[in-house]
Amino acid sequence: MKNSRIQKWIGQAPKKGLAGTFAMTASWLIMQGVLLGSLPLVASAQQQQQQSLTYTELLKKIDAGEVTKVEIDPTQQLAKVTLLKNKKDKKQGTTQATVSVFTQNPELIARLRSKRVDFSEQPTADRTAAMGFIINLLLVLLLISGLLMILRRSANASNQAMNFGKSRARFQMEAKTGIKFDDVAGIEEAKEELAEVVTFLKQPERFSAVGARIPKGVLLIGQPGTGKTLLAKAIAGEAGVPFFSISGSEFVEMFVGVGASRVRDLFRKAKENAPCLVFIDEIDAVGRQRGTGIGGGNDEREQTLNQLLTEMDGFEGNSGIIVIAATNRPDVLDAALLRPGRFDRQIIVDLPDIKGRLEILKVHARNKKLAPEVSLEAVARRTPGFTGADLANLLNEAAILTARRRKDAITMLEVNDAIDRVVAGMERTPLVDSSKKRLIAYHEVGHAVVGSLLPQHNLLEKVTILPRGRALGLTWFSPGEELGLESKAQILADITATMGGRAAEEVIFGEGEITTGAGGDLEEVTSLARKMVTRFGMSDLGPLALETQGNEVFLGRDLGARAEYSEAIATRIDAQVRTIIDHCYAHAKQIVRSNRTLIDRLVDQLVDQETIDGDQFRKIVSEYATLPEQHQKGWSVFSN
Repeated sequence: MKNSRIQKWIGQAPKKGLAGTFAMTASWLIMQGVLLGSLPLVASAQQQQQQSLTYTELLKKIDAGEVTKVEIDPTQQLAKVTLLKNKKDKKQGTTQATVSVFTQNPELIARLRSKRVDFSEQPTADRTAAMGFIINLLLVLLLISGLLMILRRSANASNQAMNFGKSRARFQMEAKTGIKFDDVAGIEEAKEELAEVVTFLKQPERFSAVGARIPKGVLLIGQPGTGKTLLAKAIAGEAGVPFFSISGSEFVEMFVGVGASRVRDLFRKAKENAPCLVFIDEIDAVGRQRGTGIGGGNDEREQTLNQLLTEMDGFEGNSGIIVIAATNRPDVLDAALLRPGRFDRQIIVDLPDIKGRLEILKVHARNKKLAPEVSLEAVARRTPGFTGADLANLLNEAAILTARRRKDAITMLEVNDAIDRVVAGMERTPLVDSSKKRLIAYHEVGHAVVGSLLPQHNLLEKVTILPRGRALGLTWFSPGEELGLESKAQILADITATMGGRAAEEVIFGEGEITTGAGGDLEEVTSLARKMVTRFGMSDLGPLALETQGNEVFLGRDLGARAEYSEAIATRIDAQVRTIIDHCYAHAKQIVRSNRTLIDRLVDQLVDQETIDGDQFRKIVSEYATLPEQHQKGWSVFSN
């Protein structure tokens, strides 16, 4: 406890200054006096454990002849007295006693000499001075230790101030990421481009012989989860050259000049280890366009970007350094950063196709125990639009479900449940209320039947009334591989199928019983119809792009945006959007009325089973469906 208090005083001394030091010294002197004063007390306490006499009693016993020997200790002012147990019978032995005496004892010595008692002086060693010296020495040592701690803290503070502008990039002389190009699948084109960079580093003579120079920068562009950082790790694992890795957010601080200083320090270290690789993840954090926002400005981030531009391709150059950067927002990057000479190559890391998804699934299934019935090809077909990260998460969720259900291997049931969970969320408790359950069943069957009877629509995957996430029921259609490229007929089919749930509610239960369940559907169809009119030119207004995508990320530019059409055109746009939605809604209601028997049977089966898969659903539809005359050509979908 005492040591902890002393350490606390020492730690507080730098904060309190001289006053704290004086207080510590005064406390130590008081403690020293207490320790030195307690030494005689301890000795006297030990002596008092023997028989004690007063000075008067000692004189009386000397006169009575009961004292045989006296040893006087002038240092402690004590006398050790040897007494006879029995004056008459000296053979019974003696006892010891102690008596407090004075510094000068002439009367006592006279009595002892007159009675011929054997006495002597035996002073004990005086350790008070030695103890005082040791304690003072400890005080000096503690003061020196405190001063050293103050100096060390000051040195650390100055070192932190000096190192504040140092780069925080992780450096590896030989990057051992454990990832090679064989561990990256589904993005073969990007791998080929980056494998060429690795060859540049390993065999530069092959390219220099024909006058080719090593690219200065490679920018990886793609959606989150497509494997940009994984590719960088693979390059680091394959190249076998010094590797620096840093995030764009680690450059910028609240202090002026720190980001630019870190950029300079990073490239200085890279030049010392050239040839080498520098990987900057999420470069949009530092590479955004300059002069954006309200009033523009020349903030700390822009200073950091200016230094980065200079280091990548400035007056001095940076031969032997390849900068690899990754971003999912290339639209916000500064034009000076994207030009050749800084980023010579821009590699698109796109969503994998069915072949790529299959290869990705094979990579992530290496450490999973799959049952023989699991078909990774079937899983790849069911997951268009999934990124590599989505597929890895899918197999991991399937493995978790397998462990939870205490199975030895992952079966197709766990894979399908994992797909449902990833797409729609966790399954909730099934509904018990029969009337509400039946209403939801009619809504979902309306979606499924209308979508299945439209030849331009995607194939149905499954329909269920098991609640997942925030939805009380779900209808899944398998999207096509050509994501982002849709015809007018396909968009109209999507709008019609999306309105199928509301159409079923109105046709079956009446207009007064429609529910809020179609709220999300209405938002979706309104957005699709407006895009058809204002962006895709799929209306009576003609092929005009009247609106942009509307994702401006800079506040100043967003405030300056204005509509590119008049109020009269705005009125015609609203009318066209309403016409498209009304036409598709009427078409959906026509399909529902024409197939009332089919819908009733499907609802009964769905309420009983709670889930109907696509094959079973299409089989029932092929037996009972009545197609509108304008869609008789789509009958071939159900004739197989």
